[in-house]
Amino acid sequence: MKGYTVPLSPRGIANLAPAPPWHYAGTVVNVEFFTDPAAAAATLPEGLTPDPDSAGRGVAMFIDWQYSSTGLEYLDPARSQYREFFITLDAHYNGTPVAWCPYIYVDNDSAMARGWVQGFPKKLGAVQQTRAYSVGGPGTPVLGPGGQFGATASAAGQRIAEAKISLERPVPDPAALMSRPVVNLRHFPRLAAGQHDKPAVHELVMAVLDDPAVSDVWVGTADLAFLTAHGEELADLPIQRTGKGFHYDLAYTVTDLKTLVDHSN
Repeated sequence: MKGYTVPLSPRGIANLAPAPPWHYAGTVVNVEFFTDPAAAAATLPEGLTPDPDSAGRGVAMFIDWQYSSTGLEYLDPARSQYREFFITLDAHYNGTPVAWCPYIYVDNDSAMARGWVQGFPKKLGAVQQTRAYSVGGPGTPVLGPGGQFGATASAAGQRIAEAKISLERPVPDPAALMSRPVVNLRHFPRLAAGQHDKPAVHELVMAVLDDPAVSDVWVGTADLAFLTAHGEELADLPIQRTGKGFHYDLAYTVTDLKTLVDHSN
């Protein structure tokens, strides 16, 4: 039997996600927000602590993605295109500033499988965002001063997040957008009786991004709301205020991750 993820199969092409490399390119609507530091701290796993300089700061990201692996998978858009919404919260790992991802939603099963392998706690959702087209006209915002973009996320038929940004100026040096490595918790439980509280995998990991690139970065003002929904805890992070809003294109490749702490044993 062949394959990287399930289902393993005779030819190895039925698996949800093939082995890396995984190449990504997408358009991002990004909103900085500030929540109750205690609420943010409550989401942190063992091994992470609140960032003493920015406790309660977070980032909400809506991304229209396209993916490929070893070939031209993007020529099959039904499989390679998907949309995603997630948040990160500022934290520290052994004194190093990192970004912790407590919640993430995606509309594609292959993207969900890749995420679980990386430690992203992905759930199914519906994510939408405004698109800009260079042809212009009243049907598209301008990617420039005055351009307005909206984004929403839903889970199980319930709206959980909505955002709007208004662009003001380009960002000549976007390095700060990628300054914090993302830390995740890879967690796979056991089903065997008597071992439900002894997960097969429980490890704190840091994302490794190869060849990250950011382009066409614009910044402006932003509004963001997290909405109460049954079965969700996103709204338990009350937004006290929003910071800047960003619109940009992002690309990177995933072939690796770094294990920080392994609590499996």
